[in-house]
Amino acid sequence: MEKFERNIYLSNVELNEAKKLFFNEIKESLKFKRTEIVSVYDSLDRITAKPVFAKISSPFFNASAMDGIAVISKKTYGADERSPKRLKINEDFMYIDTGDVIKDPYDAVIMIEDVIPIDDETVEIIKAASPWQHVRPTGEDIVASEMIIPSYHKVTPVDIGAMLSGGILEIEVVRRPKVGIIPTGTEIIEPEDEIAPGKIIDSNSRMFEAMVKNYGGIPLRYKPVSDDYNLIRDKILQAIDENDIVIVNAGSSAGSEDYTSKIINEIGKLIVHGVAIKPGKPAILGNIKGKPIIGIPGYPVSAYIVFEAFVKPLMYEYQAIKETVPIRVEGVLSKRIMSSLKHLEYVRMKLGKVAGKLIATPLNRGAGVTMSLVKADGIAKIPKNVEGIEAGEVIEIELIKDIESINNTIVSIGSHDLIMDIIANMIHERYTDINLSSAHVGSLGGIMAIRRGEAHIAPIHLLDEGTGTYNIEYIKKYLKNKEVSLIKGVKRVQGLMVKKNNPKNITTIKDLTREDVVFVNRQKGSGTRILLDYKLKELNIDSSDIRGYDREMTTHMTVASAVLSETADVGLGILSSAQAMGLDFIPIGEEEYDFAIPSEFLEDEKVKKFIDILKSDDFAEKLMELGGYKIQKSGKIVRINN
Repeated sequence: MEKFERNIYLSNVELNEAKKLFFNEIKESLKFKRTEIVSVYDSLDRITAKPVFAKISSPFFNASAMDGIAVISKKTYGADERSPKRLKINEDFMYIDTGDVIKDPYDAVIMIEDVIPIDDETVEIIKAASPWQHVRPTGEDIVASEMIIPSYHKVTPVDIGAMLSGGILEIEVVRRPKVGIIPTGTEIIEPEDEIAPGKIIDSNSRMFEAMVKNYGGIPLRYKPVSDDYNLIRDKILQAIDENDIVIVNAGSSAGSEDYTSKIINEIGKLIVHGVAIKPGKPAILGNIKGKPIIGIPGYPVSAYIVFEAFVKPLMYEYQAIKETVPIRVEGVLSKRIMSSLKHLEYVRMKLGKVAGKLIATPLNRGAGVTMSLVKADGIAKIPKNVEGIEAGEVIEIELIKDIESINNTIVSIGSHDLIMDIIANMIHERYTDINLSSAHVGSLGGIMAIRRGEAHIAPIHLLDEGTGTYNIEYIKKYLKNKEVSLIKGVKRVQGLMVKKNNPKNITTIKDLTREDVVFVNRQKGSGTRILLDYKLKELNIDSSDIRGYDREMTTHMTVASAVLSETADVGLGILSSAQAMGLDFIPIGEEEYDFAIPSEFLEDEKVKKFIDILKSDDFAEKLMELGGYKIQKSGKIVRINN
């Protein structure tokens, strides 16, 4: 029986070194991510293998945002307190509840509180309704073709709601790792067996089952195996064939019947036997047929610690995820929060660390905006009797994503473009520990965020009227005495987005003044709005002559959605958005979409990887697929002397 002599630990390796040796040995088996298709209904906590894009918009139709009456806005013009207007039911108005479809010919809603009943068929109003007031437009929450969640993302309950709202029924996910669990020991019995002196109830393997499920895997527990070399060897070989990871519980210490390390050494490779942790020192790490095997000590506390130290990160590596650690942090508020005096209010926050400060940006607070939860990093709770919190104040945030992920986030505040979703997914896909957070506040809003030290980068496309050049003059004007550079981005085509086949025959900016044309605009401070105003000035057109000029959207996709849903006839935007929504497009010119950045951040590793993406062939190929872009010096750094 010389073969079964007492074991001597092969090593006493430091924990981090043991992990390094172990993961380096099995890295080939971790590269290939096996995938499968699952129903969205069953996708909770699964890891996406590909980004998920919405198939339909949400809401899918123009919906009332209020209880009240649906009206034909032009029939309300002229109504005021001195000259109220009377409307007839089914002729001038119809009663409507929140969420009801807004049907032709109605194009606005008046709140029920502002309606004065005269009789069963007549109401009176004292204020005119503007087109599409109190109406939730198609795509207010989710726009068709918008990325809902990226690849290698752990699906949450909110994500499921967002995907279903976006018309997604099935998604491709990373297959859950199968984990074989082998309890060993002649003294081991099942919990339902009769207990007797010398017998030990097997609780560890049941704990491992639960932990495997908790960390996203599929456990396969085998019945306890007696302390017999050949029986344990055969069971290990079976488990290796049937699973991705194998755990052997007990049999890892220096006893004469602890065979695990000998068996691994015989049929595979023994990497480590003995780790410098207490409890948990007898841990065994090995590789059999390219699959990891872990020998875990029998004492329950040791078993738990070794599982957490090695099996948990291994399972996460298989699934390309990191553990979320819920904690509270303090962040600097980037813009003012107004709050109700009557309620404890939960405000969804986007977080990122800029120059050592944790910047907290409130997300869209609308009750129907599911995407604010999908994008949120944390929740700020605003107590009752607090009217608001000013920008620059420090607030406490309860994290719903881990702090490491937030610290590894590039904070982008500025102009919207579809390429920001593309870049965000490519960064997360290529460097799974780095994220890109985009807040769409317009180009000037981005410049101001850089000025206040609240962003790493600001996407901008600002045309200077005097020089006819883009971006540099605005940086010189608004960021004086600050070392700022420009990362060259892309050239893109701006133009008029209209319905397929252009039913109103809109061909130029001048057509926006026609009485039969309704326009939808971008928000003040956006580069697109500045371009429009420049063109209007050039053509000597008064903006008050354009129906819909004051109706603002925050992204190109929501403008395109408004045109597609026929709440507007035309909007100014980029070609890729028009193509994504199946619209016709009348080009009006090229512009430069670049990234303003404080020069100090050019040495930030996250930013360097962002620039690498801009320079990559993969990025160029994706832009070619989208259409409407040109790659010219993308990623080039232009130093600006202020």
